[in-house]
Amino acid sequence: MLLHDTGLIYGRYLRQSLRSRFGLLFGVLTPLLYLLFFGPLLTGLPLGGRGSSWQVLVPGLLLQLALFGASFAGFSLIVENGQGVVERIRVTPVSRLALLLGRVLRDTTIFAFQAVLLVLAALVMGLRAPLPGVLIGFAFVALLTVSLASLSYALAMKVRTPQEFGPTVNALTMPSMLLSGLMLPMTLGPAWLDVLSHLMPFRYLVDAVRAAYAGGYATAHMLYGVLVALALTALAVSAGTRVFRGAGA
Repeated sequence: MLLHDTGLIYGRYLRQSLRSRFGLLFGVLTPLLYLLFFGPLLTGLPLGGRGSSWQVLVPGLLLQLALFGASFAGFSLIVENGQGVVERIRVTPVSRLALLLGRVLRDTTIFAFQAVLLVLAALVMGLRAPLPGVLIGFAFVALLTVSLASLSYALAMKVRTPQEFGPTVNALTMPSMLLSGLMLPMTLGPAWLDVLSHLMPFRYLVDAVRAAYAGGYATAHMLYGVLVALALTALAVSAGTRVFRGAGA
């Protein structure tokens, strides 16, 4: 029943998203602008580590796409709450866990598609990366989307208005972006900032994807990235499930 209910919820929200084609394309607009206008500035600069400047920038943009897109996914749930959709779903026998998983899997599908578009654009601009590394990058995007979308929906069940939701998410995502080295490796900064960034879980995901894009699959960066991504996903889905079941969403 869980798989059946999850499939129903996933299909419903995926069809809803596909009807908004402009939303699909504009979702990738910000990382694409970074790629077009920021990427050429880094060409040929010594950024440290292995690989070209594109192999440093593109992994960060992929995870930025998941970070900001998935973190704000809960807005749609707040809208549904206001329209009474959630109240009507509560009286149905559908699994409460499926209500979370169906939404999260829809978000994962959308952001994976947008990640593919971003990589294709980067290839045109000069990115050269091994296919296994590119696929590993997509896997990290999927895991990060599952994690952050689960937490976003859990937060949306706790707050009642977009005015509460938006500032809370911004207060969490901006430090995450600045301290994880999404744009540039943190090793380029002062030592104290590099040390501080290791307290940010996203730092390990960024380092792992950059290692994969440079062909480094059996590295400490990859090991730490995989462990952190899996742990974050497990904790986030557990927290989201607890909130949905407790709220009777």
